[in-house]
Amino acid sequence: MGRISRRAFAVAALSALTAAPAASAAPGRTGHRRGAVTEMRGMWLATVNNRDWPSRAGLGASEQRAELIEHLDTAVRHRLNTVIFQVRPTADALWPSEYEPWSQYLSGSQGRDPGWDPLGTAVEEAHARGLELHAWFNPYRVALRDDPAHLVPSHPARRNPGWVVPYGGKLHYNPGLPEVRSFVQDAMLDAVRKYPVDGVHFDDYFYPYPVAGRTFDDDDAFRAHGGGFPSRAAWRRDNIDRLVRETAARVKRVRPTARFGVSPFGVWRNAATDARGSDTRAGVQTYDDLYADTRKWVREGWIDYIVPQLYWHIGQDAADYAKLLPWWAEVARGSRTRLYVGEALYKAGDPAEPAAWQDGEELSRHLALAADHPQVRGHVFFAAKDMAEDRIGAMARVSAGHYARPADTPR
Repeated sequence: MGRISRRAFAVAALSALTAAPAASAAPGRTGHRRGAVTEMRGMWLATVNNRDWPSRAGLGASEQRAELIEHLDTAVRHRLNTVIFQVRPTADALWPSEYEPWSQYLSGSQGRDPGWDPLGTAVEEAHARGLELHAWFNPYRVALRDDPAHLVPSHPARRNPGWVVPYGGKLHYNPGLPEVRSFVQDAMLDAVRKYPVDGVHFDDYFYPYPVAGRTFDDDDAFRAHGGGFPSRAAWRRDNIDRLVRETAARVKRVRPTARFGVSPFGVWRNAATDARGSDTRAGVQTYDDLYADTRKWVREGWIDYIVPQLYWHIGQDAADYAKLLPWWAEVARGSRTRLYVGEALYKAGDPAEPAAWQDGEELSRHLALAADHPQVRGHVFFAAKDMAEDRIGAMARVSAGHYARPADTPR
């Protein structure tokens, strides 16, 4: 084949994409077909700080709804089958919650009714398009500022100030308090009870990412509840283990068909720290820094799926996608937990990123590499705004080259 410019290739790929049958033909909500392709093809739709949606706080209900539907239609055009929708970004709600206030990212003011039901609409419109809708919750993040006065007076964090730890300029619920763990589950399960969501999803935030020179002050909780543990770190990991196990059990009781998954930071531990770890030199390790033993959750089968955020390019020095992918495949081998891979679509074409991410084929190479590992059952792309923009045609190439046929979600 003769040489062709990247732009010409992207245009050709996009033309093939838009001419192909729509993903709404996929039976994501109507049952699996014999002989059909079965893999996760997901997209995160982030609402914190209006990252993906709504485009800004304060839009009218009709404008917000139209933007939301446009994102769902983008997923359909790329023959995806799942949208992971962030519905509790900061101890708030994108549905009429019995426990927490309406999100400020809708109206611009926390607690103000936006005049419609975003989660209810998202579930209905996703299902109408053959898409699954997974409700994405952040368990412990309360606010992106550390002054409780910015919360509405009725906010649970203001009514229960002892639940809250200021850290790194933000407010966090204390995972070491059993009453906090119970409350955040109640708040999240309110949505699962009210809506026929297909999944419940946590991201990578458990204990907060470390901030240099700052200490997460859970001394009182450790004195009250940490007896019998060899270290504070072991106690913190047990707190997160309990959150995961209890949430999994409660989801199954409330909505047995819903799957429970987590998308952690992509490095569990470096091999230099633990011989079982990956051949990486990452500055953050989920086991040690976020107190999330993600490897255990997979090996024990506590979660239905895991989506490690492998947000590095092939050949990256400290964390090579080509080394992390087989590591996670080995972790998932023999487990009931499905392995999907989190992909950094947002880096494609970003001039601040390394040269690898200026190549529209980088993501396609990720999928080709994953095809050699049967434990990998699909991919999830971050995030919706970047999929809509598709700066250098990276997603169009993925869709044309890897998603030619519709796919059912794994069961």
